[in-house]
Amino acid sequence: MSKNIYFASDFHLGVPNFEQSRKREDRIVRWLNSIAPTCSELFLMGDVFDFWYEYKLVVPKGFIRLQGKLAEMSDAGIKIYFFKGNHDMWVNDYFIKEIGIEIVSDELVIERGGKRFFLHHGDGLGPGDSKYKMLRKIFRSPFCQWLFSMVPPRIGLGIGSAWSGRSRLASNTDEVFYGIDHEWLAVYAKEQLMNAHYDYFIFGHRHLPLDLDLGKGSRYVNIGEWINFNSYAVFDGNELSLKYFEKGEQVVLV
Repeated sequence: MSKNIYFASDFHLGVPNFEQSRKREDRIVRWLNSIAPTCSELFLMGDVFDFWYEYKLVVPKGFIRLQGKLAEMSDAGIKIYFFKGNHDMWVNDYFIKEIGIEIVSDELVIERGGKRFFLHHGDGLGPGDSKYKMLRKIFRSPFCQWLFSMVPPRIGLGIGSAWSGRSRLASNTDEVFYGIDHEWLAVYAKEQLMNAHYDYFIFGHRHLPLDLDLGKGSRYVNIGEWINFNSYAVFDGNELSLKYFEKGEQVVLV
């Protein structure tokens, strides 16, 4: 590999208000400017937007600086992947047509530099949270999406914005490490290792940067979020590491 692969997640653009979201967007664009010369692939691992819904002729306004930068990177030959998160699961084909981004609905398994990666936003995986898992199936159903499309954009996008305003990031809830045996995504990763080997499990969703040793040469890495941590992961062809942009917060490393 002559260039690096980058992973980032949970920008949650749109919350808690326009001013703070705009500052965060500017920071993300500065980060993208800094990595572009060394980037071959960029994986955006979900919840880029705190709410997103695409009508046939209408998409949420704003975030144009991020979209413009991603278009510039795509035009320069950088492959970009966009994972559906629990906040932007209703991404459809807008970014495919306008930017050339590849949309990933669930997990993606890749091999790079002789390493095997299991990639997923992280929502709906692991033990517990049965209520959300049921809602996830409903919200992701084509019928539910068609039904919401019948709501006029002025009302539908207003409902979505009000809903996102009650998210855990909007309220800036602190994240706490529960220990490797109680981190549900680590538990899920260990279960997957019973069927196949992966060198790295990379997730977002958890909002807490984590780098946990699963044994057997496998690691679970959560890439955190961009309100408190500005954290991301980079793979240089040999090793994967967690890093921070413009300000540092300590990763949980076990």
